[in-house]
Amino acid sequence: MSGNKQIRVGVVGVGRGASFYGGAKAAGMELVAICDVWEERLLQLGGELGVATYTDYGRFLEHDMDAVILANYFHQHAPFAIRALEAGKHVMTEVSACKTLGEAVALARAVEKSGKIYMIAENYPYFVYNQEMRRLYREGAVGELQFGEGEYIHPFSSQEQNSISPGLDHWRNHIPATYYCTHALAPIMFITDRRPVSVNALCIPQSPADKERLHARVTDQASTIMCRMDNEAVVTLNGVVLRGHGNWYRIHGTRGQMENMRTGDANRVRLRHEPYDLLEGEEAETIYLPEFPISPELAQQAGHGGGDFFTNYHFAEAIRTNEQPFLDVYRAIDMTITGIQAYRSALANGAPFEVPDMRDEAVRVQYENDHWSPFYEDRGPGQPLPATKGPVTLTEEAIAYARRVWAEIGRSDVL
Repeated sequence: MSGNKQIRVGVVGVGRGASFYGGAKAAGMELVAICDVWEERLLQLGGELGVATYTDYGRFLEHDMDAVILANYFHQHAPFAIRALEAGKHVMTEVSACKTLGEAVALARAVEKSGKIYMIAENYPYFVYNQEMRRLYREGAVGELQFGEGEYIHPFSSQEQNSISPGLDHWRNHIPATYYCTHALAPIMFITDRRPVSVNALCIPQSPADKERLHARVTDQASTIMCRMDNEAVVTLNGVVLRGHGNWYRIHGTRGQMENMRTGDANRVRLRHEPYDLLEGEEAETIYLPEFPISPELAQQAGHGGGDFFTNYHFAEAIRTNEQPFLDVYRAIDMTITGIQAYRSALANGAPFEVPDMRDEAVRVQYENDHWSPFYEDRGPGQPLPATKGPVTLTEEAIAYARRVWAEIGRSDVL
């Protein structure tokens, strides 16, 4: 850990945000305030933790602290991040970075103007096997990326889906299938340091043959996104709500191939070379369990395969060194708007769409007024539906079951 400065941090969110409370301490940050509109849970946690509580975000930003961690709703991060940056706070935000390309432009400008650290808390790159594949790639073990695959598959039962998406207008019930792509894409970008420049995508609609449909989701089931990268390589991304839970990443390079294992221990790395590519001392195939590069004990205690420790760690290190982290605002935007542009492609039956580079102000001015959004609160003329085949009609049975689940978890406010 660089330096000994204690970083005072506030967290927005008492759901997913709670995972940062203890994790902040492990990275040398002191939790001083939490914020949420769910007052009952907020006050309970505030009392347990002995920290200040706020239901008003403006007042929260006035608290004496150095940094803000945003774990509010998926599509609300950019406005909260911009306000925090304007208030002189460093920002780490949960995925995603923004809900529109217009927000992406505003966010990039705000980070540049503030001079503060900005990081996206994308934790999947920091799984032990992805960190190992990044090391191998940087050492030239497989050569230059030619083809890659990123797969994030996370099925839910109707009960599980309803419990994490309380309310017919909850963002999880309206998020297009391509939007939650960062868990698939970020590790590929992290390993290879390549960015997508265009996308083609198709979505998979919900099937009437699927008996597990007593939920309030009105979106497609899943999607496949094909990315052209900035070195002409191709990367495919698969996810999200399909049977067969798991995360898998594969890199094919100009002198070898590597992946994490699909069977057995998924943390194991498989490295392969063709006979004609073997260098002295190399083996044609190696399968082994790597170790975390730093603080393995702390990483193993953290959530999301150790990823939650490393997002906190690298955020704190960036603040201490005053150097933007790898997962900076530009890569955060790259991986986020890939999902947005992919949905445009899916609605156009797979036509290619550019992934604009928001590092360039000349590019940004072309998108600063792009407010295209499928989310519930943005419904209206010119806005897309969240499913490619048109409106998804919920059955009375599904709505009734969803409301029972919401009541059971204490969310009578959304009934």
